[in-house]
Amino acid sequence: MADAPNLSLSLTFLGTGTSVGVPMIGCECATCKSSDPRDQRLRSSVWMRSPAAHWVVDTGPDFRTQCLRAGIRRVDAALYTHPHMDHVLGFDELRRFCVAEDEEMPIYGRESCLAALQRIFDYAFNGRNRYRGYIKPQARAVHGAFALADTEVTPLEVEHGSVETIGYLFAQGGRKLCAYLPDAKRLPDSTMQQLVDCDTLIMDALRFREHPTHMSIPEALQVVQHLRPRQTWLTHFQCDVMHGRDEPALPVGVGFAYDGLELHWAGH
Repeated sequence: MADAPNLSLSLTFLGTGTSVGVPMIGCECATCKSSDPRDQRLRSSVWMRSPAAHWVVDTGPDFRTQCLRAGIRRVDAALYTHPHMDHVLGFDELRRFCVAEDEEMPIYGRESCLAALQRIFDYAFNGRNRYRGYIKPQARAVHGAFALADTEVTPLEVEHGSVETIGYLFAQGGRKLCAYLPDAKRLPDSTMQQLVDCDTLIMDALRFREHPTHMSIPEALQVVQHLRPRQTWLTHFQCDVMHGRDEPALPVGVGFAYDGLELHWAGH
């Protein structure tokens, strides 16, 4: 990456599990009873940092625990993929990053997602709770590419059941560094075209068997085979995926993400 000397981006997987997490309540399978920490998965979310900004993508019900575990002390913005509960329920924990009375938190998402957040967390958006220590969201509807300080962010259309859902592509200096697509059953042609020449692909791969609203692992691998990114990390998977048992069978350059995994992109 010698042609992009100022390039710098880091990503931490805060969670890599599906909506019920792993271990799953009431499940006695080998993965749920596994002692491998990579098989213990909180709900899917990532924390990203550049020299100029820190942000999270989605804030599920485990967000407080994830912040404490990762040592997060700064969040400048929150991006949302869609309003399912496993992606939004930790919204109020953003209050710790809005301590100053006049400090607002930019909240990015499709208008339908922002409307759902405003309905669920009306007390935060209605303008009456402006006190120190309360979350003060600033809704910013995503219609096209936008800048987060030194990083260009492009929304990526995906199909995920009946709920309007997007992923995000992150670029710096004209280089497509990373795409994050945690919930998707199918990628439209327009999204596939946007992902050409993307360095790192992070995508939904719920389980080995087909699912009506999520990609299976074989379906995700078909996308990888078509796009051929430098590296791919599968995420948002159920307990029928056991890390140590199943990862060796994945193609070269593809891995199962795990909570706490860090990725870095830097110029030379």
